[in-house]
Amino acid sequence: MTDTARVILGLSGGVDSAVAGARLLAAGYRVEGLFMKNWEEDDEPGYCAAEADLAMAREVATVLGIPLHKANYSADYWDRVFTHFLSEYRAGRTPNPDILCNREVKFPALLDHARRLGASHVASGHYADTLHQTDGSRLLRAADENKDQTYFLCRLTQEQLRPALFPLGPLQKTEVRRLALEMGLPNHARRDSTGICFIGERRFRDFLARYLRAPEGDICTPEGSVIGRHRGLMFYTLGQRQGLGIGGVAGAGESPWYVVAKDTDRNRLIAAQKSDHPLLLSGSLVTEAPHWILHPPAAGEPLQARIRHRQPLQPVRIAASGPDSLSVHFATPQRAVTPGQSIVFYRDRECLGGAVIAAGDTGPGAVLPV
Repeated sequence: MTDTARVILGLSGGVDSAVAGARLLAAGYRVEGLFMKNWEEDDEPGYCAAEADLAMAREVATVLGIPLHKANYSADYWDRVFTHFLSEYRAGRTPNPDILCNREVKFPALLDHARRLGASHVASGHYADTLHQTDGSRLLRAADENKDQTYFLCRLTQEQLRPALFPLGPLQKTEVRRLALEMGLPNHARRDSTGICFIGERRFRDFLARYLRAPEGDICTPEGSVIGRHRGLMFYTLGQRQGLGIGGVAGAGESPWYVVAKDTDRNRLIAAQKSDHPLLLSGSLVTEAPHWILHPPAAGEPLQARIRHRQPLQPVRIAASGPDSLSVHFATPQRAVTPGQSIVFYRDRECLGGAVIAAGDTGPGAVLPV
């Protein structure tokens, strides 16, 4: 790196991207910020809070002494992420739009601005790290395992990863907050954003109902007894305990009920009183076509994987299940394997890539009622 290396930094208004910018400046880079607007405000102001985020990004840019560019990618987000999000829920699956957004919107936007402005690198406040070698660029887990975000970056390409810098990779979140306070950054105590930006603080059910029809249906036991009514299958997740509205069921006792399956063909939600019911446990799963960041792993190689963000890494072995799918076998059964979500693969610190989950194998005897 030379003192003339130029970086386009995704500056969101949050503390992580602000400290990332400060660390890049301290390392001698010429930094310029890019604020990306990915969702148009609707008639319920205050949920995505893009204007407040932009105002904070401007304050941060002023303190750091860097230029700030602004670009609207709402149309790209709608076409490349949100339409897929809706189609997945329409099909009874549960998508992860953040993974798709990083590959289809955020990093393409950063690269586009880097090319137009003559910058050699792009950067973000993600908790991740990289290792650039002669055979390609590798994505590595962050030092802060609780904040590691490689799960959401698992579909980045070599073109996107090669110029990427992740300045927060070696840091703990507590250290990021401390540095922000010491540097006088105006967002040092700002709350981290959670959930999906275009939904924000509103109820997920209310938001989704604006775009998709959600017919009500029966809640049944695995044996077929009707024990309640659901408000639309899309509003429930596997393993969910709260919000089922199941009252006293004769002969069932007072143990809590859990969503253990969705019967989309008959619009039925299946619930049981065991958090480890066989319908919830999968010893293996099948994926859609995988994406490998650099090289695919060797056949039969012992790997680690997670099926959701922040889940502890699980020992797995994988094998081809078809021309465009994988069969993944776990050392121990996994709870609530959810079609539409992603499984992400690791070799120690290295994130190898990931795949969308097509189905989990719940084993013999775990069948839906006729």
